[in-house]
Amino acid sequence: MRVLVTGAAGLLGGEVCKGLLGAGHAVTGLVHRNPTVCGNDGQALEIDTLAGDVSAPRFGWDADRFAEVAAAHDLLIHCAATVRFDLAEEAYRAVNVDGVAHALALADAGGMDFLHISTAYVCGVRNGTIDVHDPLPETGFANGYEASKAAGERWVRASTVRWAIARPSIVVGDYETGAIRQFDTTYAAFKLIAEGRVRQMPAREDGTLDFVPIDHVAEGIVTIANRMEDAAGGTYHLVSGQPLPVTAFARAIGSYPQFHAPHLVKPEDFDPASLQALERRLYKRVAGLYASYFQRDPHFSDAEFRKLSGRGCPPTGPAYITRLIDHCIDVGFLPAA
Repeated sequence: MRVLVTGAAGLLGGEVCKGLLGAGHAVTGLVHRNPTVCGNDGQALEIDTLAGDVSAPRFGWDADRFAEVAAAHDLLIHCAATVRFDLAEEAYRAVNVDGVAHALALADAGGMDFLHISTAYVCGVRNGTIDVHDPLPETGFANGYEASKAAGERWVRASTVRWAIARPSIVVGDYETGAIRQFDTTYAAFKLIAEGRVRQMPAREDGTLDFVPIDHVAEGIVTIANRMEDAAGGTYHLVSGQPLPVTAFARAIGSYPQFHAPHLVKPEDFDPASLQALERRLYKRVAGLYASYFQRDPHFSDAEFRKLSGRGCPPTGPAYITRLIDHCIDVGFLPAA
């Protein structure tokens, strides 16, 4: 199968490309600012690449180039997205909403199947069991990222191409080793917390975090791609399905003598203005962007993915969290004791 992967130079996109190659597919990676496509191990992949901008109509190509690329592929896996939480609405719309529409137009022009990579958190701030068949909320999102990903899903569901949707939760390091090739988003907040630069976090006593290994997510996407005939029209949670209590996460950090377990404060009692000046700035600029995830308790059902693939995510309890932290120490992202 000839597969075009948008966002191929990204963390997840690169690992998806690696998995597709391993499954014997011909892979083309769409790149934008970064021309190098790597797997999570950091090794460059030998694949064809195309430069393009998903936020532009026809990805910025002329009509002939657009038609040529469309005709040359059987499946488009749309990984490209901005995953930051601090952008203006127009920035989210350009990439996470309009970008989906532009990718769908390419798939439609070539008669391609379309596998869209969304997020489990399109559920918004709902708690309890979250099923893939639940209707997408119109409001109630924690940030512009979640809202834009939900809007992108609506484009996919309204399209005439044959589609499937994959929804990862909080993607972190490799299951066996904890390894991850770039530390951004969640890891940036984690570093500030572990090093004691942000000591307080507003958190529900029953709050949970759904950390999912990157290899489980990438393998899941490849599985859906391989089984598009059966997967078409379906939505699949690629999640741990084993939500980790926020209190257990805090304990795991505090079990290392060089780190500081965050002081978890009831949201109604938390006042950012009471923090010291530096901590207040760091909370506002980084850690606070992720605070809503400490105040939620969603339980994502992966029953549809298990039905399709016959497998789920391996255990992601405290031992896995320890592997993630150990890797951060081994590579110098976090300080050793």
